[in-house]
Amino acid sequence: MTRDTLADKRRPGLAAGLKQRLIQDALQRKLKNAGRQPAAAQGRDVPEQHYRFALHPGYQQLQIISEGAARLGVGSPFFKLHEGGAGASTRIAGASYLNFASYNYLGLSGDPAVNEAAKRAVDRYGTSVSASRLVSGERPIHRELEEALAALYGVDAAVTFVSGHATNVSTLGLLFGPTDLIVHDELIHNSVLQGIQLSGAKRLPSPHNDPEALDALLQAHRRDFERVLVVLEGLYSMDGDYPDLPRYVEIKRRHRVFLMVDEAHSLGVMGRHGHGIREHYGLAGDDVDIWMGTLSKTLAGCGGYIAGETALVEHLKFLAPGFLYSVGMPPPVAAACLAALRRMRDLPERVAALQARGASFLARARHAGIDTGTSAGLAIVPAIVGHSLRAARLSAALFARGINAQPILYPAVPEQSARLRFFLCSEHSEADIAYTVDALAEEVERL
Repeated sequence: MTRDTLADKRRPGLAAGLKQRLIQDALQRKLKNAGRQPAAAQGRDVPEQHYRFALHPGYQQLQIISEGAARLGVGSPFFKLHEGGAGASTRIAGASYLNFASYNYLGLSGDPAVNEAAKRAVDRYGTSVSASRLVSGERPIHRELEEALAALYGVDAAVTFVSGHATNVSTLGLLFGPTDLIVHDELIHNSVLQGIQLSGAKRLPSPHNDPEALDALLQAHRRDFERVLVVLEGLYSMDGDYPDLPRYVEIKRRHRVFLMVDEAHSLGVMGRHGHGIREHYGLAGDDVDIWMGTLSKTLAGCGGYIAGETALVEHLKFLAPGFLYSVGMPPPVAAACLAALRRMRDLPERVAALQARGASFLARARHAGIDTGTSAGLAIVPAIVGHSLRAARLSAALFARGINAQPILYPAVPEQSARLRFFLCSEHSEADIAYTVDALAEEVERL
């Protein structure tokens, strides 16, 4: 082979390399020229509100509300800084308050046995598992907690998530899709609504605590979908009432649909031993297909759980994004939740005390003419006062008298249903209840 022939064979490669270099040079020139284009071409024609958070409509609405409240002399009741544990009482800005703004229903957050369990877990496992349990392994405390939760419900298995809100979002988003229907109580929690949106399933609200309306709805629509899920809460946090669960179980069986119960507020509150709405009605674990709950309230930790049959739990453990792609629960949190669950079982007198305080608060409030709506007096009692400004002023007036109770304002509830919510704790005394209801009645009258 001659030198000229060899050179000819190399030319295609050289030409290809040169072509690629020319393309790269041309792209670089275009990028440089982009910075020299007229102002309008650089984005000057894009409205400011489309690239500034300070001009976002949601933030602008917050600013308008805050400024309006300030002009009316109403300070923000939110984000108060608690200086220690918050149960029946709390300390804010150096002063002590009766506290009705905590979900620490059985006083187990701060309980010495629960604290000690968390400390031991830190010493043994550290403060984090640092990765997803599926890919990096788990700790014995995770399995112990999940086995205890499954036993509590009398079902095959349970799985815990690091967020209660994400538990609902991830579970519903995974299990249901565009060919399915999810029917929920009209007062269901935001996490359920977000999960339904993620799933792409058809969503239909059902009138609050009205099983007959649900029955009619399923009669009309069940055959139009593949899987159908009905979602209820064990105890509704805005109103303090609960569903006729046995009736819903009968309806779900007849229409061959799934039933899910969110026990965020009913665990520790309902039933003789605090085992929730299942114990309250004496139901079997498999009467409900999906038991959901949070670990941040009665169980003194953080996160959520799903309990049910093996197929459900295994499906979630391997495919639910909120579990698969999220770090596992910190060992001290899992240990605290497990210890709290055991303490709840060992201390039924705390459950009895909580139920007694709730009933007392409700009876006193109704006797004083307070609108408590449909509350059953099980740890949650609303005082419905009409509109948001009135609720905010009432909260401030009680705070000045040493009572911390948070207002619920529009749009969390309809404007005409703005309220204060009182969350009871087993550690509240009868004297605490009497003083609070008397002060509430006096301030409502003054408003």
